Amino acid sequence: MLRKIIVNICRMLLAVVFIFSGFVKAIDPLGTVYKMQDYLAAAHSAIAAAPEWLLTACAIALSTMEFLLGIFLFFGFHRRVVTKLTLVFMVIMTAITTWIWIADPVKDCGCFGDALILTNTQTLLKNIILLACAVTVALRHDDIIRYISLDTQWIVVNYTILFIAGITAWSLYDLPLFDFRPYHVGADFRQDTEIPEGAEQPQFETTFILQKNGEQREFTIDNYPDSTWTFVDSHTTQTSEGYVPPMHDFSIEDKATGTNLTDSIAKRDGYTFLLIAPDLEKAADSNFGYIDRIYEYCTANGYPFCCLTASGDKAQQEWRDKTGAEYPFYFTDHTTLKTMIRSNPGLMLLKDGKIIGKWSHNNLPAINEESPMADKAGIADNVKKSNSRKALSVILWFIIPLILLTLADRLWTWSKWVKRIALIKERKQQNKNNNDNEKKDCSRQLENES
Repeated sequence: MLRKIIVNICRMLLAVVFIFSGFVKAIDPLGTVYKMQDYLAAAHSAIAAAPEWLLTACAIALSTMEFLLGIFLFFGFHRRVVTKLTLVFMVIMTAITTWIWIADPVKDCGCFGDALILTNTQTLLKNIILLACAVTVALRHDDIIRYISLDTQWIVVNYTILFIAGITAWSLYDLPLFDFRPYHVGADFRQDTEIPEGAEQPQFETTFILQKNGEQREFTIDNYPDSTWTFVDSHTTQTSEGYVPPMHDFSIEDKATGTNLTDSIAKRDGYTFLLIAPDLEKAADSNFGYIDRIYEYCTANGYPFCCLTASGDKAQQEWRDKTGAEYPFYFTDHTTLKTMIRSNPGLMLLKDGKIIGKWSHNNLPAINEESPMADKAGIADNVKKSNSRKALSVILWFIIPLILLTLADRLWTWSKWVKRIALIKERKQQNKNNNDNEKKDCSRQLENES
């Protein structure tokens, strides 16, 4: 009994982690692609230069596999195969995170996307625990309790595949369903780029290399020796990072003049429209007509509109030639732009330095130069649903249907069990009655013969 409890605790821990990990990757497949590129570049792999569509396909396959393994473990489907696949997966992941822990090529493993950031040490410890759980369930898979009968499990399997495929497709077409990055709707450039008063400051330690009588030694400021020692060299290391603002890498620069425009654009009063295009060379240009209409709307109403990009002058000019763009282009770090919005290009709307709207190039707001001003046009209200409402949508569309199906399946299974027990009792009673009748017949026959 204790063994069975331990096996099912391990199975549930694996299931919850896999479901969560697969889901947060599925809602942000491009984020998974960027993390894969970081890994491959750190490993000096030629695959890092692979086409983005190939890495995207790998990211989708990874998130889908994790999510399905989690659901299958949770409900107890295909126990022998699923537990073995889980063990193989955890062996591979543990080996990778061991390399990451030793080599430290990246600071965040990306296991849970941007939803939960773990250090490399935390990631390795997590995977060691999950590997132990995977070994346990693989060795004792027969002790896993099923929650759905064989007759019904096909519904859960197909519904799960449709759900995770739909979530992934929508996140690629539009924007991630949940935005855990610093530049989410509601974030404030005025607050999130500044270090608040009283916050912990970074700490540094300087080591001095001094020489005396041909001997070199290292000293700190606390044990600095007398003047008989001769200075040779020094080096400074950071011992504590201190408080790091969420938007610590954000800046806007006019390359032509060398002017920093961060405050005048991102922190200005009123509405500001930012077109975010990390790579103009790869930016989708199928909807540039909508972008031009939004720019004309901004010009007519006095709203600033500019494009933030990491591309150079040549790419900017090619974009102008291709789309007829008349708005200005400013430089922002490539990684920062990819973090700001998962669309190339994408549109961001600020009001008084606060992000109040984000749109993919596939789902731009329907406005033009004849639309009323933003306060009356409704564009300021056309923002993404809050995380709580989106979480409720996931619960209503996925979790509740599975709960209802499980309850119906258990009720149906219980009713069949009750009927089976009743049938067995009925048959036993019939057999008993038949035996009693046979005994009576035998008794009568004996009496007649006597």
